[in-house]
This record gives sequence, C-alpha cells and structure tokens, in this order.
Amino acid sequence: MKMNQVEKKKCELVEKLGIFLEKKEQLAPVAARIFSHIILTGKQGTTFEDLVSGLCASKSTISTHLNHLQGLKQVSYFTKTGDRKKYFILNSDTMLKGISNMVEEWEGEKELHIEVKEYKEDINKTLKEEDKIDLGFHDSFIEFLDGAITSVTKLKEKIINHKH
Repeated sequence: MKMNQVEKKKCELVEKLGIFLEKKEQLAPVAARIFSHIILTGKQGTTFEDLVSGLCASKSTISTHLNHLQGLKQVSYFTKTGDRKKYFILNSDTMLKGISNMVEEWEGEKELHIEVKEYKEDINKTLKEEDKIDLGFHDSFIEFLDGAITSVTKLKEKIINHKH
C-alpha cells in the first residue's frame, strides 16, 4: 500500500521533531519519536498499535519509552466507552511547564545582563572617553529578552484561557 502525502509528511515531521526533542528534552531517540508522533496526532490521541506500526519499533521498545514519558508526566491517556484501547495525548501541563521554565531562564539571563551592564557603567565612570566600554549589546539584549518574555507570557495566558 502506497503511503499518501499526509502520512509521508507526518513521518518526516516525526523524525525532524524527534531529533529536536532528543536534544531539547534529553530524551532517548525512540521516546522522542513517540512524543513527536503524539504531538502531531493531536487531541484525538494515538494508540499503542499506531505507535508500533508508525514508528516501526517493537512492542517492548514502545512500551518502555511510553512508560518513561508517562512517568515524566509528558504524556497521558484517555479511554473511550466500549473501546479497551488507550489513546495517548500530550499532557496539557507539559507545554505550560516548558513555557514557564523558558521565561524563568530568560528572566535570570536578563538580570545577569543588567548586573553586568551596571558594573560596566561604574567602570566607565573611571575611564577616559576613548577607553569606555560599549553598552549597546547589553541594552539590545535586555530589550530583546523583555519582548520575548512578554510574547511568551501572552502565549501562556492564551493556552491557559483556552483550556478553561
């Protein structure tokens, strides 16, 4: 049976997103592919059987990594009445936790840049004009971080409001 274009694109994206998630989330390759597959499937959920066939991995390998993702609380499942299958989905709190961590990291980095800039401003008071340290980079970077923090915080609020 020939794979249609949508299925082919999904396979390519599972691989591409999987490589990204391996690095970003420090996941094993198969766990990252499972996570990617679940992300791309969306709220309808994906079954264990879908993962085994879609990722061409053994049942034990899929089971091990799926259990690991559940243990990390990145993946959860639901069931449907009259259907014994589990439908795996992205844990809705995973994205919010990731955004919060990102904002926290950026705020820490911003504070560090502010401290370094203040130090350099103090040093500049003691230097001749031609020896003064340029503070433009710090100003630009602090401005960038402010914008990024504001944008990502708005995104987080939209996600929270959409859930309720």
